[in-house]
Amino acid sequence: MISIDDLKFDKDGLIPAIVVDEATGKVLTLAYMNRESLTISMEKKLTCFYSRSRKELWLKGETSGNYQHIVDITADCDCDALTVTVRKDGPACHRGTDSCFTETLFHEGETKFSLDGLMELIRGRKTDKKEGSYTTYLFEKGIDKILKKVGEECTEVIIAGKADDKKETIYEIADLTYHVMVLMIEMGISLDDIHNELASRHVIDHKVKQEKMTK
Repeated sequence: MISIDDLKFDKDGLIPAIVVDEATGKVLTLAYMNRESLTISMEKKLTCFYSRSRKELWLKGETSGNYQHIVDITADCDCDALTVTVRKDGPACHRGTDSCFTETLFHEGETKFSLDGLMELIRGRKTDKKEGSYTTYLFEKGIDKILKKVGEECTEVIIAGKADDKKETIYEIADLTYHVMVLMIEMGISLDDIHNELASRHVIDHKVKQEKMTK
């Protein structure tokens, strides 16, 4: 275990802090801390940074409500950089995305699919509307249209499952998943919200609203 005194701050009294999501392992942002902001972070167990542009401290989430609850802080081998593992209350980026790192500069081979990536694409169709986009169309029509589509896709999953058609059931579950994610974006619900809810339930054996078990 080291102390703040063991850290190597730069000539401006700053040290880079890489913020990582505990749930996904995703890098959320790169910010800077000075001795004071790091002390505040450790005391409050919330990320507090130093803004190089504004020349002042800022507590992440103080205005947006998107607090980052610190799980641990680790220094690198030279003690001149930090990783801060957090549980976040909302998007890390001021643009409303889960992570500040969303712009791909280079990627070898095919783009790897992820639910996080799909959520970002769907969110983009809401914030930056694209003519001819079905997703943008759903957002423009609003919550009633989105809920109607979720209901229709639920029915399609039931029909495919009842027919014992695995391929069709997979197809319909994918459709349902997409429309549920549109609903999540519309209502401001994140994948982390669902992850945390499932984690709190012990869902395998103790489903909330469980029907009574009968003999």
